[in-house]
Formats: sequence, C-alpha cells, structure tokens
Amino acid sequence: MESPSAGILRTKSEQLGEMGSSVKQSLSRAASAEVMMMNGGQHTINKSSFRKKLANVSPGKSRASAGAGHHIRKSRSAQLNYKLDMEDVSSGAALSRASSASLGLSFSFTGFTPPPEDILAHLSNFSDDDNAGDGTDDARRKKMIIEPTLPIYLKFTEVKYKVILKGVTKTREKDILHGVTGSASPGEVLALMGPSGSGKTTLLSLLGGRINGNISEGSITYNDKSYCKSLKSRIGFVTQDDVLFAHLTVKETLTYAALLRLPKTMTKQQKKDRALDVIYELGLERCQDTMIGGSFVRGVSGGERKRVCIGNEILTNPSLLFLDEPTSGLDSTTALRIVQILHDIAEAGKTVVTTIHQPSSRMFHKFDKLILLGKGSLLYFGKASEAMAYFSSIGCNPLIVMNPAEFLLDLANGNMNDVSMPSELNDRVHMGSRGSNTRIDGPSPKDIHEYLVEACETRVAEREKKNISLPIPIDEDVKARISSPKREWGASWWQQYTILFWRGLKERRHDHLSWMRITQVIATATILGLLWWHSDSTTPKGLQDQVGLLFFISVFWGFFPVFTAIFTFPQERAMLNKERAVDMYRMSAYFMARTTSDLPLDLVMPVVFMIIVYFMAGLKLSPGSFFLSLLIVFLDIIAAEGVGLAIGASLMDIKKATTLASVTVMTFMLSGGFFVKKVPVFISWIRYISFNYHTYRLLLKVQYGHVPSYVHVIDLGNGLREVLAMIAMIFGYRLLAYFSLRRMKLQAAA
Repeated sequence: MESPSAGILRTKSEQLGEMGSSVKQSLSRAASAEVMMMNGGQHTINKSSFRKKLANVSPGKSRASAGAGHHIRKSRSAQLNYKLDMEDVSSGAALSRASSASLGLSFSFTGFTPPPEDILAHLSNFSDDDNAGDGTDDARRKKMIIEPTLPIYLKFTEVKYKVILKGVTKTREKDILHGVTGSASPGEVLALMGPSGSGKTTLLSLLGGRINGNISEGSITYNDKSYCKSLKSRIGFVTQDDVLFAHLTVKETLTYAALLRLPKTMTKQQKKDRALDVIYELGLERCQDTMIGGSFVRGVSGGERKRVCIGNEILTNPSLLFLDEPTSGLDSTTALRIVQILHDIAEAGKTVVTTIHQPSSRMFHKFDKLILLGKGSLLYFGKASEAMAYFSSIGCNPLIVMNPAEFLLDLANGNMNDVSMPSELNDRVHMGSRGSNTRIDGPSPKDIHEYLVEACETRVAEREKKNISLPIPIDEDVKARISSPKREWGASWWQQYTILFWRGLKERRHDHLSWMRITQVIATATILGLLWWHSDSTTPKGLQDQVGLLFFISVFWGFFPVFTAIFTFPQERAMLNKERAVDMYRMSAYFMARTTSDLPLDLVMPVVFMIIVYFMAGLKLSPGSFFLSLLIVFLDIIAAEGVGLAIGASLMDIKKATTLASVTVMTFMLSGGFFVKKVPVFISWIRYISFNYHTYRLLLKVQYGHVPSYVHVIDLGNGLREVLAMIAMIFGYRLLAYFSLRRMKLQAAA
C-alpha cells in the first residue's frame, strides 16, 4: 500500500510533467507560427499581444537586431517572458517605449520616422480579437496611427492659478494651483491624479491652452516655446463631457470632423477614408451606423461614445493629446480598453496627458508618468511604477494589500487609515501638542497634506526642475515649426458652409419634423378651421371675424419660431466652444449654415397649416391670394427667427432668453394694430420693429385690397413699405445675433 507522501510526490511529478508538455506544446506552436511568418502565411495572433511580446525584449538585444528573422526570435522569447512574468509586463511601460524606439521611432528633422517596413508588415496583418467579426471585418485590418508627427516636449514649472470670486459686497481670490511642476515627452502617457477638487482639470486646461488670462503664473513650454495659436492644429483635447450631436451616427460624426479638420491637401475621398481608418482603429466598426444618442435618444454605449470623442481628436494625428477623465462612468474593463488605446497612441510618438480619478490597479500600471495633486499642490511627480517606492521612502507604507491608486488618493485626502505613520510626522504632531491641554490622537488631514507637500518639494521638485531645464534632444528648426504664425483652415469657406449645412440638416430634422410638432400644428390648424368655418367677409361681422383670424395667424407664426430659435445657440454653446477651440471652421460659415439649414425644415409645417386653415375658413379663393399669403407667412417666420436668434446669442442663457422673448413677443403683439388702434406717439415707434404689425397689414392687403373704415386700419398703401421693413428685420436681427456670437468669449466646456 502506497504512503500518502508517495501519492503526493507522484501527483506533483505528474503536474510537472503536464506543465512541461504544455510548455513544449507552446514552444512548438510558437515555432510553427514563426515558420508561417517566414513563409508569408496568414497570422492568427492579435496585434496587441504582439506589442506585449515586443515590449519584453531587452533594449540591448533590440538595438543589436537588424533583420526580420531576429525580430521573430525576439517574439518567441517575449512569449515566454509574457507567460512567466506577467508583473513585468504590467509595469514595463517604459521598457515598451525603449523597444519601440529601437524599432525605428527615432527623431529626425521632420519629427518621428516610421518603423521599418518589415515590422509594419507584421503589425498590419494582426487582428483585434475583441472586435474580430466575419470575413468582411477581417478584410480591413486595424492599424495604429504611426504617421510621422512633430515631436512635442511639454514642460511646466511652478504653474499657479487663481480665480476671482465676485461677491455682493467684495471680491476675493481663490488659489486653485500652488506651483505645479512636471513634464511629458513623446511616447509617454502622463496621468494627472488626485481627489475631486484638487485642480486636475484646471491644470489640464492650462496645459492645453484652453484657459487664457493674466491670473496664471509659471512657465508652460512646448519644445521650449510658449503657446501660440498655430499649436491648435497639433493639439487634441477630449473634454470630460461627451459633446456630440445625438442624432448623427458614429460614421457621420467622424466623417464631418474629417472633412472640416484635415488639411486641404487631402482630397474628399482621402478624408473619408481617414475617418473609416479611425473607426476601425478604435474598434467602432460594429456601431458605425448607430446614432450617438443622448438623454432622450437611444444610442451607442458609454465606452463607444468616449472612443468617438477620442477619434474626433486623433483624426488630425496630433502631437499632443489631452483627455479629461476619459474613463468616468465606465466599467473597469471598458476603462482599461480606453487606457490601452491611449497607450497605443503614445507608442506612435504622441505625447498623451490625461486626468484620471480612481483607476484600477491594471490601469495604473499602464501609465508612464504620474502627477499626484492634493488641494492644488504637487504631492508626487515621476514614474508611475516608482510612486509606491517613493512614499515608502518617506515612511508611508500600506498596512494591507491595496490598489496603488487607492493608497495614493487616501494620502492626497489626508487619510492615514491602514497606512503606517511616518516617524517625522508623528514627532511633529507631538511637538505641536506640547503645552496644550487638548489630546491629539493623530495628525489632522492638514498636517498630512503639509508633510507630503514638503517632502515632495525637497525630494522630487528640485530634481525635476533641473531635469526640465535641460535642452530637449531635437533640432532648433523643429522647435521653431510649432510657432508658425500662419493660420490654416482645413476647408475653404464655401466647403465649411456646405458641410455644416448638411450636418445641421441631418441633426435637426428629427426635432423639426417630430410627431409632437406635426400634431401641434395640425391640431391648431384644424381648430382654427372649425372656429372660422366658411366665414363670410361680405358682412361687417364676418369681416371682423376674418380680420381676427388673420391677426392670429401673424401672431402664431411669430410666437412659434421665436421660442424655437432662442434655444439654437445656448444649446450648441458647448459644441461651438469645442469646435472653435481647434479652429475647425470660421464663425461666419457656422452662422450662415446654422441659420439657413433650419429654413427648409421650418417652411414645411406652415404649408400644411395654411392649406388646412385657408380653405376651411373660406378666405379669398384665388391662387394668387393663397400663394401671396403663404409668402407673407414665410417672411413672418424668418423675421421672427431672427429675433429669437438675436436674443439667444446675446444672452446665451435659456432662462434669461425665455423671459426676454416673452416680454418682446407680448409687446410686438400688443402693438400689432389689432388690440390698440391709437398708440401714443412716444411709444408708437415699437410697431415699426414688430413683425406682427407688418405681417398683419400685408395679409389684410392681400385678402381685401381696401379695408372698410370700421375695421380701423390706417391706409394700407401698396404694401411695399411693409415688405421692405420685413426684409430689413430679417437681415438686421441676424446681424445682431452674429455680432453677439463674435463678441462672446468662448471658453472650454467644463
């Protein structure tokens, strides 16, 4: 009978044998894969795993490699390293950058040079197993953007920022940032981490050139040059809120952005192809024909929305990419995928800076550099993989196993639970409590914050300031390229107008032709037709009834468009801020497209309304009178829209605009010549800027030619004066709206 120990030993030996056989099988599979690669066979390993294998190759071997065969041998050794040492992979972001640089990502006069063609050939043949579909999807392989781009080194030293808070009796200043220092280089992902209110978004906006003013201090340089407007085309900025049009599909959103932002040297088809490339690179091919969606419209998922926002910015192949909390509201797996995308973008030679709130442990190890902020002060700057070692060196060690990000955020919040107490901090607290009768159990969050700030200033900040002062390793001519004074648009004025016109038409057709609006107009027209059913204008009483109907038509089609138009610019302010911040289009092209794209949609319902009311009420039955009445209603609508646009653009606040519009419409209605026949001289001028007054008089002229005296209407004349007044209002109110938009200070969306 066998002893239990012998059974256990045999079981272990069997397990070792099975492991050995599995390793042999893995090696044989890797070798067969190499043979397939050398023979030009079809690959089944995904691209992301290939990058992980390349990341594990030592820099010395990578520099010594010369041919494709050597890269294949490295792939096999990397495969073994990947299986045997997962921890090195997760914390080896810097090593990945070194191997990428050794594969050909070197600096030149024009920026980064692409990797050798043999590596590109290997990468282009790998598929993404997360998005692998049928044969049609496999026909178009994903590839990461590795086009040459201008390398930009971002440096910032002692950055301070404060805001002025205006109160009822006095104003005061509030400090947001207290001298933050850091840097980011091409090929790196810099994470700005800290609790809510620590100044992450403010710092990101300052670095991205989204906050202007004289209340910021410190130095921010891009290749040792200050910020200039020409940098807009080289910077991508993804805001925390997903600012997208809800009724456009993913493909339409990226295509319109490509047509507007990509340079004129590219053809229209090339721009569309670039949009498709980005869709496939970000894994959006399955939802490319799905609407973005919003609060009341079902659309794509949160992770897909965030990838669309990132795609909007990487279309132009920017050198610098800023992202404000790109993982907010996403599950850990989706968030990790977003960060992996940023990791891949950085590998192409871009500089990526992102704010992050509370990443998972896997996500944390994807970052190359880390800035930890607490109450606007710098608590740590350096490699993310060295953050735990740094805080251990100053006496802060976790007492239990925890996520590094949770540990760092606890420290930034002044929370020392489950963290060892630094002896220096403990001594300082006890020294401060001497002579006091109150008992102090431990350091306060303020004491912890001050200790961490002092430690960072003495151990980190001074060293980093010296490193930042060193010259960057690129040519002076390359540095000068970022400060080019020439402003370039991606499309001509007419092209911008055309693209924005069709984009606006597709986006707003759902609102203008919704079943609620159609029901509202048809129901109102039917009620009016029933109330004035076959009215008789030959009698004084019937004529007065018809006059009341004509005045109601002028009021209804003046009131309705005003309260639709006042929402136009306030609702699109965030989108306007976002797109104008990157010089996507001229303001004049946007304004013209925005105001004219509504006209085809706004003029559909009046036709239906007039057909119902005109014939049910028994108005003058002649083709000329009908079409002239319809034309007058069109003029009324366009003039009323101008008033709404002017009010909305001048106030940019929906509540204030609605209040002002109510007062304005009521005043125009009362002075329209129906309720008050004799208006006092000192206020009679209001009628001349009232679209109701001129519309009412024109409708009377068309229907009756001459109005009897008992209607109490002043001589109508030939109607030319009213037509000219309406045309003047159409252009005058719109010009007022345009100049209000030009005067508006565009700020980055929160």
